[in-house]
Amino acid sequence: MDYEHKAKAVADCLMSYKRDESGWKVCKKSNDVIVSWRPSSEFPGNVYKGEGIVSGSPEKVWECLKPVPNGIRVKWDNNVKKFELVEQITEDISICRTVTPSAAMGIIAPRDFVDVILVKQYEDGTISSNATNVSHPSCPPQSGYVRGFNHPCGCVCVPISGEPNKTQVFSFFQTDLGGFLPRSVVDSFFPSSMAEFYGNLGKAVKSLKDL
Repeated sequence: MDYEHKAKAVADCLMSYKRDESGWKVCKKSNDVIVSWRPSSEFPGNVYKGEGIVSGSPEKVWECLKPVPNGIRVKWDNNVKKFELVEQITEDISICRTVTPSAAMGIIAPRDFVDVILVKQYEDGTISSNATNVSHPSCPPQSGYVRGFNHPCGCVCVPISGEPNKTQVFSFFQTDLGGFLPRSVVDSFFPSSMAEFYGNLGKAVKSLKDL
């Protein structure tokens, strides 16, 4: 499988979601974030977009978001129980396995996801994580976990001109949770978990010592 090509295509895809304002419907608003959705062109579900301003420099925010084993994210992100490196492809591209806990009061069983992830930096200081599902010979489905599939998803940290201690954070989720979940469970889970994600991210950034 051409992991590099697949990972780079995701980065282009997320930037097109960020640029394209059409068709998004707001489904949740809080002080931290606006969450909107539109039908996915990747699978028979929705793509969700979160957009919010986080108090903290892009470096601090990225420190909390970056997809690395033993990183800060497993401590604050309630939807990431474990994060494992399966294979390092290049300096910026890796194959990782993410384990998620049960959710929605136990209706959603623990899941695992295997993704290729590209970390990309742009000239304007924007930094992004870009992920999508792949198969990997050393990571077949495991008992005790429903194998889910992430379609192009990730987070984009954008510096705010004149505001060095604030960061605009876009997040995109379009996940086939696998198994036999009622659509209504999935549709209610993502907006609320994304709002929680932004609240917890803000707290995590605040608790970081100065970088």
